[in-house]
Order: sequence, then C-alpha cells, then structure tokens
Amino acid sequence: MEISLRKALESDINFLVELRDITMRPHLEKVGMPVTRDEYIKRISYEFDAAQIIELDGLPVGLFKVVYYEDINQWYIIQIQIHPGYQNLNIGSNLIRSITENALQMGASVGLSVIKTNPACKLYLRLGFEQVSESEHEFNLVFNLKG
Repeated sequence: MEISLRKALESDINFLVELRDITMRPHLEKVGMPVTRDEYIKRISYEFDAAQIIELDGLPVGLFKVVYYEDINQWYIIQIQIHPGYQNLNIGSNLIRSITENALQMGASVGLSVIKTNPACKLYLRLGFEQVSESEHEFNLVFNLKG
C-alpha cells in the first residue's frame, strides 16, 4: 500500500466534487450548510494551489489541502477528505501526523476547523488538537506544539 500526494489539477474537479459530496453532504445537511455543485466548487477552488490529491497505489482516494501562514507561524489544514472506501486505513491520521511533526520542527502550530456534526472531530481530538473557539457550524481546533 503506497500513499502519495500529487498536485491537484483542473482535470480533478469532477473527482473532487464527487468526493466532497460523498464525504461531506450528510454533515453539511445536518447543520444547514449548502450542498450544491456550485458551493462544492467554491470550497474546492479556495486555495486550490495548495490542493493535493491523495493517491493509494496510483488511484485517487482523497484530498489534502494545507497552507502555511507565516505571519502567525501556523499550518492550516483547509481540507482533508478520504473516500469512504479507503477510510480507516490511517491515511488521514498519517497525513495529519506528518504536518504536526513538521510543525514541531518549525516551532509552529497547526489549525483547522471541522463541522460540528463531522465524526472526524473525534479523530482530531485524539491526535492532540484542542477546541479553541466555535462558530455557528464549526469547531476551530489548534494543535499547539510545545517542543
């Protein structure tokens, strides 16, 4: 099982829309957030230059989008989505650990937001993130690395 990342391309948009729908629709609907193709594309397009396709043995299975904000010395996980058929293989956990380890070496923190109804919140808390605030629909979490 070989996991790799490659830069997302415009030709990946249909895959990413389908991925967002299958992974996020139930959570978005529970909190009343929009689930239209246009809204999905807006979210996918946000910071698209940072988007990476997660591949398992060359097959696209997910999206990983993370940026570094130098002004606040923080990595921010914008999106991480794994196709349900490939969840529970530690793909997401390993990617998150990779970012937190990199942040540790830099003395940076790692932030993300998660929809309140998304069970991935439990994963983030288990990996050491702490809730620092919340909005109507999301929890804001931070992994403060203390070397």
